[in-house]
Amino acid sequence: MAVELHDLDELRRYVADHRSLDGVVVQDIDLTGEGKLIASVSCRGATFLGVDLAPGTMHHVIDTGGVVFPDLPGLPFDAYRSRLYTSEELLAGWEPNVAGSFAESLDMRIYRWASRAPMGTSPSILDALARRLHDHAVDDALEEHLRAYPDVVAVMGGHSVRRTDPMYREVAVLGRSMTRAGWHVATGGGPGAMEAANLGAWLSPADDATLDTALQMLSVATEFESSDAYLVAGRSVRDAFPDGAPSLAVPTWFYGHEPTNQFATHIAKYFANSIREDGLLALATRGVVFAPGSAGTVQEVFQDATQNHYGLFTTLSPMVFLDVDFWRHTMPAEPLLRSLAGDRPYADLIGAADTADDTMSFLLSHPAVHA
Repeated sequence: MAVELHDLDELRRYVADHRSLDGVVVQDIDLTGEGKLIASVSCRGATFLGVDLAPGTMHHVIDTGGVVFPDLPGLPFDAYRSRLYTSEELLAGWEPNVAGSFAESLDMRIYRWASRAPMGTSPSILDALARRLHDHAVDDALEEHLRAYPDVVAVMGGHSVRRTDPMYREVAVLGRSMTRAGWHVATGGGPGAMEAANLGAWLSPADDATLDTALQMLSVATEFESSDAYLVAGRSVRDAFPDGAPSLAVPTWFYGHEPTNQFATHIAKYFANSIREDGLLALATRGVVFAPGSAGTVQEVFQDATQNHYGLFTTLSPMVFLDVDFWRHTMPAEPLLRSLAGDRPYADLIGAADTADDTMSFLLSHPAVHA
């Protein structure tokens, strides 16, 4: 795997140690003042992504065998970004005390850019290239992030679960328990059940009573469509309890009208929903929990089942349905999945539970199976 250099000090150290940039990937660094340094070494097979170079330096890179991918014009985002997003970055431009200002946040400006091509139509070639470069960069940043987290557990569920619903609290308790167990919680990054899991992870270092205090603070705004009030309530919890634990969100601008929830510390936001959904399920090697949801959540159930059914990855991960009555009667995906699994190895990894405690018990007693 190629060496990747993401900041100037890192690049200087690498050049001092190796006297070459052959074969490396240099990403998202301003090198306009480093012409002398770059000119002193070979760049054979090197790739420069979104790097600012003086014209003469760029010629040296190309002449010695490197490739330079320039910035694309007119984008509200960095197509070559070297790190995951944060909530603060995506909300930049939103003013909590200014009604309607969420529309001016970076998150919404990117969503408007992505919506220039009407649903069902293809974007322009340049826009399509920008999207794919961006999503590849997010893939790369996500892979680096996950190296520190061997046990990832995903919580899927509907955005319509309100902050005052009993299920919201149950999922938050679950996210808290998972984080305390040393697992890295990952969600789709939206509101509802997804926000609840990231909230629980965030509050896991605090005492148990803190969760109910936070839920009371969130109860003043339960409709994510009223985005400013919804975000203000979330910000109030972040401000009141600032020392949260890390968790991951993997949202998409395909559902860009939904605000990315504020309790995930690391956000891998994609343009392509298909890449995002498949990747989120694939990275959850410690298990996937399905809270009640609608079409999107049901789709995710069988996407995850397909990965287990055909052994597409090296790990078969547990699948737990939270709310037995919902998944057996209202939306009977669980019995269908058990019928599909038959006597395949992942059949024993399918569970159903009504509480966070029972969900944790199943996950603890059913570790992932390495195929």
